[in-house]
This record gives sequence, structure tokens and C-alpha cells, in this order.
Amino acid sequence: MSLANERERVRAALGRVGAWTFALDALPAEDVRRAVAEIESIGFPALWIPEGMRSREVFSNASLLLSSSRRLTVATGIANIGARHPISMELGRRAVADAFPGRLVLGIGVGHEYQAEVRGTDYARPWTRMRDYLDRMDRARSSSPEPEVPAPRMLAALGDRMLGLAAERTAGAHSYFVPVEHTERARKVLGPDPVLAVEQTVVLETEPTRARAIGRWFAEDYLQSPNYANNLRRLGYSEEDVVGSGSDRLIDTTIAWGDVEAIAGRVGSHLEAGADHVCVQVVVEDEAEVCLQQLGELAPALLNL
Repeated sequence: MSLANERERVRAALGRVGAWTFALDALPAEDVRRAVAEIESIGFPALWIPEGMRSREVFSNASLLLSSSRRLTVATGIANIGARHPISMELGRRAVADAFPGRLVLGIGVGHEYQAEVRGTDYARPWTRMRDYLDRMDRARSSSPEPEVPAPRMLAALGDRMLGLAAERTAGAHSYFVPVEHTERARKVLGPDPVLAVEQTVVLETEPTRARAIGRWFAEDYLQSPNYANNLRRLGYSEEDVVGSGSDRLIDTTIAWGDVEAIAGRVGSHLEAGADHVCVQVVVEDEAEVCLQQLGELAPALLNL
């Protein structure tokens, strides 16, 4: 399959708007199955999952979610290249793609320096590491049958060089914790053809002080990460904006809060700015809450964008 055809297939599989959540990792498997079935019944075509330091292993997790649904596309945001050898990543990709044809999108990324330190892996020269990692995935061989529909790869990408590598070597890019102006920039760097899937954190709360407090709880850890803080600096945010848990300006532009109409408006802005897909991450004060009620409230507006 050509890269152009693969990209069109990814766009169709993800749809315009999907869901993104950490919260399933806190649930036992049986509760995960029920939650995934409900997310599918609400109508979201795609579900994005992480691979953090405390998350389930990403391929076994994806298999759990895929087996709990019938049509849902599961996308990894992201499978960390420091967590497994490139041959293991490729063999995992093939195994899940063979079991669930056309329903896995493999987002991969370099993660963060602290994750590499914990795992005892190298973090230097992330662009070069990712390029070499893709090369080694491409050279991997398997005795298992080739999947009928290979799982496409996407790269976690914020900076221009990684966006360029995503455009050159994969179906596209997945961005996270970004304002709309980053989506505009990312589309210019990628060009018109690669898929751009943008995560948008949302707080379904209209009272400003409360909404921003929830947003700051979410944003604080990310602002301690050089990857995210430097990305925001490149976009013109000041030191006062990125310090601590963020200025009002930063919270308001990276996290969509308000009523359903306001949140749909922000998602629509990303789509107008060049995103092919926006994966909505609803957050509340309880980080273990899957937010099924909120997803249900948002779905009629979001799924009609």
C-alpha cells in the first residue's frame, strides 16, 4: 500500500473527532471492557491511549480495548521507543494488526528524558534516535503471516524536525498539549498530505475559576517537561506563561473549557487550522474518572463537526 493510500485509510479510520484517556489504566479489565463498549456506543470512532510510566503495556492494552469493541479504532499516543527494542515494536505492531485488521494506529515517540532515566536508556539526539529506530523497525523480519491490513505508524511530534520526519517516513503526526497556533504551524511543516491528529484537553465547566483550577492541575506536570514548555516558548509564550502551573492565557489556549458549544468551537478551530483529527481528552478533578457522562454530552456536537 502506498503512503498516500495509507494516509487516506488512517483519516477514515480515525474520523474527525475521537476520544483520548489515561483513566482506563486505573480500572480492572472488566470495567475497561464496559467503558470501551460505552465509548463505542456513544459514537466515537477512535480511542487514544498512552504508554506512561504507570500505564499498561501498550500492545496488551490495545488488544484488551480492541477485543472489547467491534469497530473502534485504537491509537497509541504514544508507544514509547525507550520501552522496547525496535524489533519488538515491529513484531507487536504486526501481531495486533493481524488480530484486528484495520483497527490499530501505532503512534510512537521518544517520550521524555525522565522516562529514559528511569528505564536506563539513552535520550540524547531524539530525532536521530527516532530515525534510526524506524530504520530498524523496517528491517525486522517475522515468521508470522503479514497482516492483511498493516497498522500505520504515526510519530509524536511537536518541533519542526520531528514533524518533518513524520511527513517523510510515516502516515503523519500526533501532537499533544498544544494551542491552535501550533496546529497551524504543524500543518505548514507537514504539508498537505500527512495526517495530523491533535490532542485537545477539555474541561466541561463554565465557571472560570473552577475550570482553570482543573486545567492547572492537568497542565502543571507538562509544564515541567522541557518538550512541552519549549514548544510553547517557540510559539511566543513567555516565561511568566509557562512557569508553575501556567498563566491564565496559557491555560485558556491549551485547554478548552466552558460549555459544549465552547468546546466544540475549539475543536472546530483545530480542524480549520489543519488538523485531520482531534482526539478529545476530558479531565475532571478525579484523574481516575473516564468521563463517560461528559463524552456523552459532547458527542452530538463534536461528531457533527
